[in-house]
Amino acid sequence: MQERPAERAGAYRRQAAMHEAERARHERTSRFISYGRLALFLGGAACLLAAFPGHARTVLLIAAAASLFVGFVALVWWHGRVEAAERHAAARARVNREAAARVERAWSEITTPSPPGPGREHAYADDLDLFGHASLFRLLGSVATEAGRQTLTAWLLQGAAATAIRERQAAVRELAARPAFRERLATLGLLVEPRPHELEAFLAWAESAPWLRGSRWLPWVARLVSAATVGLAAAHAGGLIDRPLWVYPLVAALALMVRYEARIHHTFSRAFSRERIFQEHAALFSHLVSDAADSPLLRNLQSALHVNHLSAPREMARLGRLMRLADLRFQAFFHFPINALTLWDFHVLAALEAWQRRTGPRLRTWFAVLGEVDALAAFGWLAHDNPDWAFPVIEDQGDRFSAESLAHPLLPGDRRVANDVVVSPPGTFLLVTGSNMSGKSTLLRAIGANVVFALAGGPVCARRLALPPLVLFTSMRVQDSLEAGVSYFMAALQRLKLVVTAAERSPRDGGMLLYLLDEVLQGTNTAERQVALRHILSHLLELPVIGAVTTHDLELAASPDLAPACHAVHFSEGVEREGDGARLSFDYRLRPGVATSRNALKLLELVGLGSRGRRADD
Repeated sequence: MQERPAERAGAYRRQAAMHEAERARHERTSRFISYGRLALFLGGAACLLAAFPGHARTVLLIAAAASLFVGFVALVWWHGRVEAAERHAAARARVNREAAARVERAWSEITTPSPPGPGREHAYADDLDLFGHASLFRLLGSVATEAGRQTLTAWLLQGAAATAIRERQAAVRELAARPAFRERLATLGLLVEPRPHELEAFLAWAESAPWLRGSRWLPWVARLVSAATVGLAAAHAGGLIDRPLWVYPLVAALALMVRYEARIHHTFSRAFSRERIFQEHAALFSHLVSDAADSPLLRNLQSALHVNHLSAPREMARLGRLMRLADLRFQAFFHFPINALTLWDFHVLAALEAWQRRTGPRLRTWFAVLGEVDALAAFGWLAHDNPDWAFPVIEDQGDRFSAESLAHPLLPGDRRVANDVVVSPPGTFLLVTGSNMSGKSTLLRAIGANVVFALAGGPVCARRLALPPLVLFTSMRVQDSLEAGVSYFMAALQRLKLVVTAAERSPRDGGMLLYLLDEVLQGTNTAERQVALRHILSHLLELPVIGAVTTHDLELAASPDLAPACHAVHFSEGVEREGDGARLSFDYRLRPGVATSRNALKLLELVGLGSRGRRADD
C-alpha cells in the first residue's frame, strides 16, 4: 500500500525532530566542554604563576600545569569532534525538514536556493516556473552541492537525447530505492556548501601552471637553506661547533620569506578557499563510491572517480591534509619561528604543487561526476516521494504527446486534478477553451513542466506518459518593457516570432518541436487578434511540429482554415448558491468540444464591481 503524502511528510518531520534533539544534546555537551577548557586553562596558568623559583612545591606545580595542559589539549580534540557531530545533526535535520516541506509544497520552509534563471529569452524557463520561490527546481530533492546545482540547472534548461534519458531513468530508479544514500549525500553537501565563485576559483587554480615548480633554482635553494639552518642549529646546540653558524642561512631564509611569502600565501588562498570545504569534499567523493551501483550510468560515474591509479576520495583527503599543514600560517606564535628555521611554507607549497600537477587535470571531471550524481539523487527524491508518478516512455521516432492522468507537479496532491491529454499529430493542434480561472493555463503549464522533467530523466506527474525527445517552446507570460519601449502587444509578437522561428528550424535540427501558446496576442482588438492568430497557426500547421493553444476566442474552432486541424477541448464552471449570494465552482475536468459558457461578468459581480458598474450606467 502506497504511503499518502501526509504520512510521508510526517515521517520526515519525525526524523527532523530526532536529529534536532541530537543536535541540541551535542550543543549542551559543547557548552560544558567550553567551560572545562576555560577551567583547565585558568588552572594551568595559575599553577605556572605560582611555581616561582625557590618555591618548595615548584616541581609539583609545574607537573600539575603540564597535566592540566594535556587535559586542555584533549578537550580541544573532543570539542572539535562534538562540534562536527552537532553540525552533522543540524544538517540531517534540515534535509528532513525540507523533504517534508517539498511533499507539502510548503515553499517558505525550503531554504535551498534557486538559481536566478536564464531570463525571459529562454524557450520556456520563465513560463514554466523552472526557477524561483515555488519552482520545479526547488521541488526536486536536496541539491546541496554547487556542482549539483549547476548540473541540474543545465538538465532543466536543455532536454537530453533519448539514450541519455533512459540511462538517467535507470539511475533515478536505483537512487529512489536508496534513501539512506540520498540523505547522507544531501547532508554532506550541506556541510560543504561552497559558493559558485569559490568552486570555479579552485578549479581554475588546479588547472593553472604551478609557480614554485616553474622556477629551476628556487625549490633547491629553499631545500638547501632550510637544511643548513636546521643542521647547523642542531650542531651548535649539541656542542659540535662553537660558533652560531646557523645564523647565516637563517638570514637567507628570512630574505626568502620577505621576498616570496605574499606570493605563497596567495597561492594557498586560491587553493584553500574556506575551512573544512575540502575535507568534506573528500567525504562526499568517498560516499559516491561507498557501495557498488547497479545501473550502468552510476557504475560509469563511479569508475570515472578512479583513473590511472588516481582516486578522487584519496586525492581530496590528501588535499585536506595539505590544507591543515598550510593553516600553520594562521598561528602567528608558532608560524614565524618554524617557518624561519625550516621554510615550512615553501615545502608545503612544493607538496601542494605536486598534488596540483598530478590531480589538477582530473578535478573538473570529478566535480562533474559529483554534480551528475547529486542531480540524479534530486530526481531520486522526487520519485521516492511520489511513488504514483510514472517514468515516461521515450519514443525515438514518435510524434505524439500522450498522457493519462496528467497534473501539475507544483500543486499539492490534495489540490491536483488530473486529465488525459493528447497532443498529436503534426498538422493539428490542441485548442483549449474555457472561462476565466477554469484551468486552461495550468493545463499548458502541466504539459510543459512534465515535458521538462521527462527530458531531464525524471518521473512525471502522470499515470502514464509517452513522448518523443521534444524541443519545447512556450509563450505564456509576456511582459511589456518601459525601459526598452516595448508594448505588451509587441512583446507578444516578439515571443511568437521566437516560437515560429524555432518551429521552422526544427526539421533541420532533427527534433520534434512542441509549442504551448497561452492566450497569445492580448493587447489588441478581437478582430485583429483573431486574424493574426489564424495566420500564425496556419503557418505552424504547415510544419512538422505539434502544439496546444488556449484562447477565449471561441470562433477559432469554427474558422474554415483551422477547423479541420483543431482538436477542441474545454473546461467549464458552475454556480453554487451561498445564502443570498453565489460563487463560481470549478472541477478542472477536461471535456471535449468548445466551451459553452463565459464568466467574466460573473467574476465582476463576485469581486463587487458588477453592481457598481450597473449603478454607474443608470
